[in-house]
Amino acid sequence: MEIRTIGVLGAGQMGGGIAQVAATAGYDVRLSDAGLALAEKGKGKVGAILGKQVEKGKITDDVAKGIVARITAVESTADFSGCDLVIEAATENVDLKIKLMKACDEAMKPGAILASNTSSISLTKLAGQTKRPDLVIGMHFMNPPPLMKLVEIVRAVQTSDETLATVRAAAEKMGKTVTVSRDAPGFLVNRILVPMLVEACFTLQEGVGTPEDIDTGAKLGLNHPMGPLELSDLIGLDTVLAIADVLHRDLGDSKYRAPTLLRNLVAAGWLGKKAGRGFYVYDDKGQKTGRAV
Repeated sequence: MEIRTIGVLGAGQMGGGIAQVAATAGYDVRLSDAGLALAEKGKGKVGAILGKQVEKGKITDDVAKGIVARITAVESTADFSGCDLVIEAATENVDLKIKLMKACDEAMKPGAILASNTSSISLTKLAGQTKRPDLVIGMHFMNPPPLMKLVEIVRAVQTSDETLATVRAAAEKMGKTVTVSRDAPGFLVNRILVPMLVEACFTLQEGVGTPEDIDTGAKLGLNHPMGPLELSDLIGLDTVLAIADVLHRDLGDSKYRAPTLLRNLVAAGWLGKKAGRGFYVYDDKGQKTGRAV
């Protein structure tokens, strides 16, 4: 199957980034959210990001305009009827994802592929809620999608060989390197990453070091580009907590448990960069201005 038109459900940080990546690769993109205004806002953010690249001389104005022109903001999942591939990129909540996957499934044409950008939820479970289980797959983009080279493809029990091959080819056309994971809690990347992020939060909770010391130690001692607390703020503390809870529940090992500090920050609405406050405080431009905890 040839992919020509891609639908993206969710116009936030992840969905907008996926739309940008797909449009840059030459795909026609339909971008949807809870309403047309949110979809238009998401498209506008993509335009603003590309505008900054034009200012820095990284791309030409014509290239930026061409990418934006290939993205169409649409009102609802009903507008995905002509898409060959739809990528769901909503909040990491299993009930919400099931609801949205069902809505996409109902709207999509026979033979079209339905992917989820979930970072921890079982693809086998999501596929089982649709009428096209063999055409459901995980397509886990890293954050932020335009900069990160990896797409982690997750194969549900039901996913066909043809679906896997088609989605791999689409991801590679977007310039991504692909890894394939079977459907297991946390898949590959977050099975490795989230315990580290959680442990960094435990060291902060226990007073072993300051946020700056913890992050500097990881960056200079482990050669990581970002510290674990900075990275958690970028990902979203609600997402980190949701993945940790999935790992703890499904694997049954206490090493995956989430610290009280993380739960309290999420309960307070301090979700990281997107909220302006997490482990650190951020200004309107997303620049770190100080310590929050």
